[in-house]
Amino acid sequence: MRIIDMHCDTLIEGWRHPERSFFDGETSINLKLLKENDSMAQFFAMYLSRQEMETMDPYDILKGIYRYYTKQIETYPDIIRPAFSARDIRRNRDAGLLSAVLTVEDGVFIDGKMERVEEVYDMGVRLLTLMWGYENSVGYPCSDDPEIHQKGLKAFGIEVVERMNELGMIVDVSHMSEGGFYDVAKYSKKPFVASHSCARALCNNKRNLTDEQLRTLGNCGGMVGINFECSFLREGSEHATIEQIIGHLLHMRDKAGIEAIGFGSDFDGIDDNGELVNYSGFGRLLAEMEKKFSDDEIEKICSLNALRVIKDVVGE
Repeated sequence: MRIIDMHCDTLIEGWRHPERSFFDGETSINLKLLKENDSMAQFFAMYLSRQEMETMDPYDILKGIYRYYTKQIETYPDIIRPAFSARDIRRNRDAGLLSAVLTVEDGVFIDGKMERVEEVYDMGVRLLTLMWGYENSVGYPCSDDPEIHQKGLKAFGIEVVERMNELGMIVDVSHMSEGGFYDVAKYSKKPFVASHSCARALCNNKRNLTDEQLRTLGNCGGMVGINFECSFLREGSEHATIEQIIGHLLHMRDKAGIEAIGFGSDFDGIDDNGELVNYSGFGRLLAEMEKKFSDDEIEKICSLNALRVIKDVVGE
């Protein structure tokens, strides 16, 4: 099975530590691990960290990470190529190449300027995670405060969602308030995703999705990528286990449908990879999934669901 993983934070680690090799450096994802462990496409997030925002403008951080990403892609053209559509991913796969899908995590860089959404689209970004942990010009993050958690998209945020639909950019609601989630469901004319989230019924974390949210994603043709962070998998868990991950996949299949689930590992953005260790752990995960899912179901989870959403939103 070839894998499409919808979220990792490897780029910011590389940008922070340019001395590390993008090919075989000490990160949870690198080109060697991807190539040796059946990757088809990796979504690489340009994560706008609050750590850097203490001294830098978020838009400057984005541009810095983008320069790092471009340099790496240009350095390894015989291993990985950028993908801007479902066709690109299939073409790269058929040529024996990995695909890189560029994303942005946190719409803070937009700062009320619609032209910035258009600019990152032109840079090759095909998915935007609207929120992280703080309010921005688009809307509000998930919160343990019920009042904040029910706040939705701002008026400008609705315009952002509509413009993303027009451009062909995937709207990602991971980290978003529940009110914002339902506003996206209301205003988006195309499927949307939660690229790296888990099920609230199994782990009561503010970042996780309720059963009704999961059903909404399934009904709109969207999907959720399961996150491998232990605090999203089981309350009190000290490290992620394959059993926990499969439990969430089974629950999501029941609530959202088999067409609406995939992977969003969050590798290089989580503190402890648990039993998976790094990207190579996908092999052990898939072997255990064979006990609970059919081959057709596993292929949908691994890649076909993500390819469908890309085709439906970004285009063939």
